[in-house]
Amino acid sequence: MTLLALNKPFGTICQFSAHETRASLGDWVKVPGVYPAGRLDSDSEGLLLLTDDGALQARIAEPRHKLVKRYWAQVEGAPSDKDLKALARGVDLGDYVTRPCHANFVDPGESLWARTPPIRYRAAIPTTWIELSITEGKNRQVRRMTAAVGFPTLRLVRVGVGALDIFSLGLQPGDSIELPARAPWEGFAR
Repeated sequence: MTLLALNKPFGTICQFSAHETRASLGDWVKVPGVYPAGRLDSDSEGLLLLTDDGALQARIAEPRHKLVKRYWAQVEGAPSDKDLKALARGVDLGDYVTRPCHANFVDPGESLWARTPPIRYRAAIPTTWIELSITEGKNRQVRRMTAAVGFPTLRLVRVGVGALDIFSLGLQPGDSIELPARAPWEGFAR
């Protein structure tokens, strides 16, 4: 069994085949036979796990296993504690209501790398970093959640999957590392 952690750079699509205008996973990962366990949109960045083990891939990616994924979202505006509580309760997105999650303010400080290209800067509108810990991971879920409570996401970084944390792994954008093949559930279970 092979299990890799990749810090997926902004703009990279979650496929190995070459793309005409964007980088793909094949530009960063040279290990044959691995596939992403879940996805990150091209405009999202951060921790992506890849494996050649189908059962492990399902355990990581499928919402029924309730594996926590942590995201740092830089949002436009200044949400209040009340707004974070609304996110944490679950948000009606029209086609479904999100599960309850954990939501809190976070200060990325020096730990977060600069994004290339940087987000748009508007002097008159503040930005705020929040952390959301969710167990679903539906298509563009975090972006839709923050927009639904009035704070569009400008930058989205997955910083954790289960017990794995991108900062403790020491991964910069484009870096990957092979993880131990021992009892992977110990590192991922809640």
